[in-house]
Order: sequence, then structure tokens, then C-alpha cells
Amino acid sequence: MAFAQPVAAETPADSRGPAKVVVIPIRAQIAKPELYILRRGLKEAIENKVDTIILDMETPGGALNVTFDMLLALEKFPGKTVTYVNREAISAGALISAGTDEIYFAPAGVIGAAAPVMATGGEIDATMKAKINSYLKARVRAISEGKGYRGEVISAMIDADYEFKIGETVIKSKGELLSLTAQEAVKTYGDPPQPLLGAGIADSLDELITKLHGPGGHSVTRLEITWSEKLAQYITAFTPVLLGLGLLALFVEFKTPGFGVFGISGVVLLGIVFFGHYVAGLSGYEPALIFLLGLLLVAIELFFFPGTLVLALSGIALMLASLVWAMLDLWPGEPVSFEGDMLLRPLANVLAGVALAVAVFLVILRFLPKGGPWGRMVLESAVGGEPGPVHALNSRGRDEPVGTALIGQSGVAATALFPSGQIEISGRRYEAKLAMGFADAGIPVKVTGVSEFGLIVEVLS
Repeated sequence: MAFAQPVAAETPADSRGPAKVVVIPIRAQIAKPELYILRRGLKEAIENKVDTIILDMETPGGALNVTFDMLLALEKFPGKTVTYVNREAISAGALISAGTDEIYFAPAGVIGAAAPVMATGGEIDATMKAKINSYLKARVRAISEGKGYRGEVISAMIDADYEFKIGETVIKSKGELLSLTAQEAVKTYGDPPQPLLGAGIADSLDELITKLHGPGGHSVTRLEITWSEKLAQYITAFTPVLLGLGLLALFVEFKTPGFGVFGISGVVLLGIVFFGHYVAGLSGYEPALIFLLGLLLVAIELFFFPGTLVLALSGIALMLASLVWAMLDLWPGEPVSFEGDMLLRPLANVLAGVALAVAVFLVILRFLPKGGPWGRMVLESAVGGEPGPVHALNSRGRDEPVGTALIGQSGVAATALFPSGQIEISGRRYEAKLAMGFADAGIPVKVTGVSEFGLIVEVLS
């Protein structure tokens, strides 16, 4: 989703300058992508002090749980919210429309038929349907208080057994659901006369904006929907798996020499997680920056100051905290609250990701062979045993153990050591790691010890 460039009016509507209007399209079935568009648009509108949000509505309905999330999001916006029924606001679309301050219609607009049904389109069990209808009508009354006949109108759209009368005029009889055309929605009833549901009819969005803010008294920003909103629903659904694989890949990278496919894969996977939650309207860029800072601290610990632990522990804490932060639904200008599942769900996702990473790593330790590329990472002491043998490449290119007899011997760095890599002694290559710093290929080194992951060396002066 991206914002188009705003088109400013030539003259301000008042001394404060042009009124700011943001148009958010709700133009498909109500599902996660529509929620993400709305939530991100509202948060950016709050930060930019927008005056009016207009929902450009054309939807056949959709998921009830997403509808409730969208209604909660609309309540966060401090300015005016308006629905423009561009063509139809059916089912969930009618409920969302009821959550805005005003409802306007295109001349051919239709709204109604909001009875809950199963995802397959079938009828819900009678007892369950009665419970859902009762809850829905209570929610509608809560969001429609002080808005004329709106609560009764939406109730008539939800419940076929509800009879809707104004005085002696029967608007809807029992046994059917209420649906309204634009002309029916703006028709007035009662004394004093009040429109049934609609605040007015406008031929276009531009005409509606002029009605709301006058000619030349506004600047308009229209959201553009991109592929990212649809992709984000799958990313957020598989967050624990992506987190687990990303953390595992980074851990493997730190345990193997150089920087290669595991490090790149880990960064990409975690980048996808941050991207998905940014698109979902749950976070900005800040959590990703904090994660990179934590990753940098861990790298400094491993490459330059191994064994100090302070940098590594601080880095890990920042990384995990940033992952939780990325999933928190925080709103501009509101105090942070950890009520309900606001914090529980992000914590559960991160813990599930960490558990998955640990589980997969234990599988690697248990079932993959100790030789070959895995042998450079998985040695006996990695699971609590004694330091295992160092491996070297023999004349046939296969790994074989060489023991600890190399301590004190000298060689050269066969590859760059950052701080891990390979050294060469008497024509044979060994996995090695500098105790501190880094060295280019060809630098003379001396073996000072053996660890579970290879030789420990120092640069010869």
C-alpha cells in the first residue's frame, strides 16, 4: 500500500490551512488485507493530523472477526469518519459503515443484508445464530448511539425476525432482511424528520469531499492498494515458522566460518517477518532497526570480544524485544497498554519461533552426520560432551579427524578469517578461528588451542 501524492487546494478553507482528507478503499471481500489497508491508513492519518477519513466502500461482505477488528480500528481515529457506498455495502460492509460518523451514497448505491452466515455461505445453527444476532445488535446499538435510526436500521439488516416500524410506517416486516437503495436510505421519517440512514447522495467522491469541506478547502490523499497487503496475510499467519527458521539460520551462520547462505537466509527470513507486520499496520521501521542493532552487538561479541557475554546477551535481548515490538498493535498518541492478548500473542509467536529453532537444531545434532560441512558446526561438545576432534580435508577431499597434536604449529590463513575460516598447515586445511580480530588470506598464524568448532589461532607478528 502506498499513498498517492496529495492534491492541495489553491486556497485554504480557514486559517488552519486546507482540511486534510484521506480516502481508504474497501473494495473487495472483507478479509485480512482490507484490515491491513485500513489500519495502516488510519495510523498514518493520525500521525499526519488528518481531518477526515473516507471509506470508499464496494464490498459483498466477508469475515465477521475481521469486521470487528476494523470497527475497533475506526474507533481510534479522532477526526471524522465517513463511508461512501460507491456501489454496495453488503453484510460486513453494512456493519463497517455503521461504525463511521456519516454514510453517503452513490446514486446506485445499495446497503444491507447483514445476517451472519457460515464461511461456506450456509446457514448457521438456529441457537448459535440467535446468540450471534443478539451480540451483533448490541454492538450496533453501542456504535450507533445518538445517530438517529441507524441502530434500528442495521438491526433490521441483521435479524430477519426483527420488525422495524417508525410510527405507523412499517419499514421492514418480519421474515426478511432489510436492504436499502440510496434513495431509500436518505428518505426522512418522524418528527422532526430524520433521514433513515444516509447523510446524502453524491455522484462521485470528489463531489462528496466538496460537500464535506467546500470547494477548494481541502487536500486529498488517496491510498493505492499494492500486492503487499495480500502477501502480508500469509506472512503474519506463518510468523512463528519464519521466525524459527530465520533464528536457526543465523545461529548456524555464527557457528560456521565466513558469511554465507545461512546468514543471508536468516536475514531475509526475518526481514520478511518485519515487512509483513509493517504492511499489516502493526509496526513501523523502528523494530527492524533495533533488531539490526542487536545483531550487530552479537557479531561484535563473537568476532572481536569473544567470551565477554555482555554484548551478546544485550544483543539477543534487543533482537527478541524488537520481534515482540513488531507484532504489537500500537497507535500514535495512545499510551502503551498490555491488556488482553495485545502482548500475549506476540510473545507466543516469538517463543514458538525460538522453540522451533531449538528443536530443529537438536534434530541436526541428532541425525545429521558429523563429517562434511555439518561436521564443522556439529561436534560433540555442542551437546555437552568433551571437545571433539578437529577435522581436516584429506587428499580425496573428505573430512577426517586429526586430534589435538597441532597446538603450537604454524601455518597460513587459507581463507580470510572473520574471525572464522580455514588455515593451511603442511599442505592440509583445517577449520580455524581467531581468538580476536580478523586476518586476510595468506597471513601467518599459530595454533594456540582446540575448540569444539575447530582450531584456535593467533596472528604471528
